Amino acid sequence: MIGAGICSCTGNFEEINTNPNRMLVGDITPYGMFEPILYNSANRWQEYTWFWNNELIQFTAHTGGTTRNEHRYVISNANWQSVWNQYADFANNTIHMYDLAVAYNEPAMQAIALTFKALFLSNQTDIFGDIPYSEAFTGRKIDGTKTPKFDSQKEVYQQLFADLERANEIYSATPTPVFLKQGLTVQETAAIDGMYGGQMAQWQKFNNSLYLRLLCRVSGRAEMNVGAKMTEILNNPDKYPVFASNDDNAKVVFSGVEPYLNYFFEMTQANFTISSRKLTEQLIKMTVLADEITGAQLYTDPRLPIYGQRNTNMSYWKGTVAGCTETERSIVDGGTSWLNYAVFCRRSAPNYYMDYAEVLFIWAEAALKGYIPGGESRAKEYYEAAITASLQKWNEYGLLSEIPVVIAEIDIQTFLDSDLASWDKAVDKEALIGNQKFLALFWTGMEAWHEYRRTGYPVLTIGRGTEANDFILPMRFAYPPITMATNAANAQEAVSRMGGNNMKTPVWWSKQAIQSGR
Repeated sequence: MIGAGICSCTGNFEEINTNPNRMLVGDITPYGMFEPILYNSANRWQEYTWFWNNELIQFTAHTGGTTRNEHRYVISNANWQSVWNQYADFANNTIHMYDLAVAYNEPAMQAIALTFKALFLSNQTDIFGDIPYSEAFTGRKIDGTKTPKFDSQKEVYQQLFADLERANEIYSATPTPVFLKQGLTVQETAAIDGMYGGQMAQWQKFNNSLYLRLLCRVSGRAEMNVGAKMTEILNNPDKYPVFASNDDNAKVVFSGVEPYLNYFFEMTQANFTISSRKLTEQLIKMTVLADEITGAQLYTDPRLPIYGQRNTNMSYWKGTVAGCTETERSIVDGGTSWLNYAVFCRRSAPNYYMDYAEVLFIWAEAALKGYIPGGESRAKEYYEAAITASLQKWNEYGLLSEIPVVIAEIDIQTFLDSDLASWDKAVDKEALIGNQKFLALFWTGMEAWHEYRRTGYPVLTIGRGTEANDFILPMRFAYPPITMATNAANAQEAVSRMGGNNMKTPVWWSKQAIQSGR
């Protein structure tokens, strides 16, 4: 179902980007569906990071060629259709998995299915706005529908929270996954569940950390009263455990043996980045301190040489210009830095849904804004712990770089004291948290784009070649024409409610929508 449901974005997108090792699922046991959903979705998660998020949010820009123009906001109906189908397909399979788990009386798989459902559908609503939720994927049932209503984004989030609450209740009963009852070895169990090896306590932490992410997403909407729920989670760690270290990270580990292979393992360095996607000026200026007069680069964020690598012909970091015109492209691309192929394109390279640093950044913002107790002093503690967790996470991959990178404790403190990250030196603490969270979300799905639209950080420079969307960074993706045609009445109602079906229409939780009073 997953394999069959993934549509192409453009004429050659499927041919170029299809994972030849994708596993297929069908009407089988819930445990049999879990494994391919986990690995296939993790790989698509990272592909979307590379193909969509990085280009939209100016981590990279495809200025090494003319075949891709996402950084210029040239996005087609086929693109929208592919992204819509992607999240819908995974959510549909997850709901199927849940129904099977109920039928087979496997509560562990029920809980995981609910967590996955929230993960996939939260991304679909964050990308498109209003979506079917309450009536979605019911077509195979006797009383179901193939033309589900579109719930408002507020209603979607209320249902997401309800599903996460239900999952947390199931996890709290410490159910045992069926594959842990079969006498498998540790290695065999780890292969089935490449994230947590079937440990429900870890899955529960992921569920509730995801809950925090989504509470944070809608925190600008006063009617959602997120402060009360955040405080409840903070004060009840036994009931609502969340990530407490990098050991808890939602990290899918690939063994490197077929079919457990990272999506990018067969991609050449040229196709991955050198002749295509380059690091941008935006990323370089946020991670490199330069002399204001000479431009000499004085200090670098320790993560940058892990995220990327300098052009072999250059002695300094240079970024390309996101959103540049076709005329500018050949000028700005020369000598630019690129993504670190050695780190990201290994057979066993892991993929992340969420990490501990993100939870700490959420707490930091919540304390600063008064959603939870502690005020600015507590916010500083959370913030510095978040920076530490992010640098420690990336240190694990530094030795994999062609030029090995080690981030020692002294390097972390140096970074915290630097003008790039110092809490005490920052005039605008909210901007500091937003900017550093943005950087820490590198290579984590579509999260940096979601966060930019929520907070407005970092301040981005929109290129002169983005006229396709009237020089406005996309606020959402439009509903694809097939959806508008096959579920016309419900889709049009959602369009009317949101105020348009284009990439300039802000989603309900975004800073732009809130400030405009929508």
